Order: sequence, then structure tokens, then C-alpha cells
Amino acid sequence: MHQWIKQKENPQPSEVDVILYGSLLSYKDDPTKTAQYPNAFREAWPNFQSYNLDEQINLRALSVVDIGDVSIHPTDKMLSRSAVEAATENLCMAYSKSFTCLIGGNHEMTACTLRGIKNAYPQERIGVIQLDTHLDVHNHVANELGNKSPIHQLIGEGVVEGKHIYHVGLHGFFNSPEMIYYAREQGIHLITLKQMRRDGLQLTIREVLRQLMYEVDRIYVSVDMDVLDNPFVPDVPAAAPGGLTAYELFDILKLVGENAGVRHLDFVCADSNEDELHQTTVKTGITAFLNWLTGIQLERHRIQMK
Repeated sequence: MHQWIKQKENPQPSEVDVILYGSLLSYKDDPTKTAQYPNAFREAWPNFQSYNLDEQINLRALSVVDIGDVSIHPTDKMLSRSAVEAATENLCMAYSKSFTCLIGGNHEMTACTLRGIKNAYPQERIGVIQLDTHLDVHNHVANELGNKSPIHQLIGEGVVEGKHIYHVGLHGFFNSPEMIYYAREQGIHLITLKQMRRDGLQLTIREVLRQLMYEVDRIYVSVDMDVLDNPFVPDVPAAAPGGLTAYELFDILKLVGENAGVRHLDFVCADSNEDELHQTTVKTGITAFLNWLTGIQLERHRIQMK
């Protein structure tokens, strides 16, 4: 995999199917700490091949380019947020036909990247599928909780309408009645993990994608790693018992990749309280990423066969 994914600063648009970039802005209070996941993600690549045995498909047909990390300010979070927004806007304009994938970083990066996408395509309606244990609708103005408020920010700024947000995978005892009331008042679609498993996980995701394809021009999928059950992401402090299994996440992202309307993806909140991330966490995220690419390649193959 490390021989397949190219690392370039300014690739030609014609050379790129998928743009990969990182954000080092951590959710830790210590401003000197940077997010661990982007580098750990890359360092684990030699453990993986590009061939998907289950689907019998080689991902090398996709041109995936890693352009590095967005530069962040060591103490000024506002400058760091602006940098991620500007970088995403520039990427969307320079590589308009490419998919983008951000590796973070705290969950406020989702708000930053979506602002950048909206800046690049101001006339387009954007839909969001958020895989997360938490609603992330804290009032950031009142509480200054950027990592817990990306959805509140996006709705308040008019970047995304609540009715175009599908929050899937909710579970546990982590969302207050006030947050749920706000989400419903804004028209956000709330789909619990229990409901998904009862109705069928793949059926649920297909229906969400079908609805959004009617309503918006492009779709953004955010994967907060705390949506997963503890054993699969031992480094993620907010992960809780009863979350998604890794296998369920892999199936979801393959379906997401098969939908041409999904243009953007992120993986966030895989920071650890320790000095180094556990390989289980890292490898789970990489496998999820590869399943997304598998979906993209399968869809291209289907189109070519028609």
C-alpha cells in the first residue's frame, strides 16, 4: 500500500482519483499536542496490500495521492481552523473531479472542511451522513466547545440544512434531552444503532443515500471513530460499549463508496491519551478507508461493464 499511494505536493488533476490529506489539530486542551492519527495512519501502510480478497478486486487502478497535512498554528486555533477551511476549498477547486478524504484531528475539522466545500461550491446543497455516538450540537458560542459543536456551527452558518443531515449510529447514554430536542427542531434525521440493526444495516444506509441523492448535489460522510465499540478502537476515549463493530463499519463504507454522490469523507477523533496509538485503532481505520475505496472501484467497474 505504501508503494501504491503516491505522496506529492502538487499533483496534476488528471492524475488524481482520491486526494488524501491530514489535519493535526487535536481535541486535547494542550495546544502543543498535535493529532496522532494522520501520521500513524501513514506509518501503518506497509502492513497492507491493495488487493481486496473478499471482493477480488485490486485498488491499484485508483490513483490515490497523499498531499500531506494542513499546517496548523501552535497556539492559535482560529488560524488553524481557517487553514483547514482554505486548504479544503483550494483542493475542491483544483481537483473538482476527485474524491477527498481528511484524516484528523478533532471533530471540528468536519465543520472546517464543509465550510471549505461550501466556499468552493456556493450554489450546491450539501448532505451530511455523520457516523457518531454523539450529536455534536453543543452551542459553540456559549460553551466554546469546538470539538463537540460541528453540526451546530454548520447549521448556524447556513452551510448545511438540518434536514440534509443524517446522524446514524447513535447509542448509549451520551446525548441530553436538550440536544435531542435541538436536533429534531432543526430537522436532523436521528437513526440509532439499535434501529439500524433491527431494520438492516445495509438497507438503512442505502435508504439514507437514496434520500440524499434526491435532495442534495453532493454528500459528505464523517466517521467519528467513537461510533465503534471499545475493542476495535482502544485509544478513542469517547468510544463506549455497544457501538458499531469494525465489520459493520467496513460494510457501511463500501456502500458509501459505491454511491457516486458521496464526494468527501473524513476520519476523526482517533487521538489517544498515551504517547502512541494502538495498532488495533490504526488498522481499523485503514481497513475502513480501503473498503471505501473498494466501493468506489466497484462502482467504476460496474459503469465500465455497461
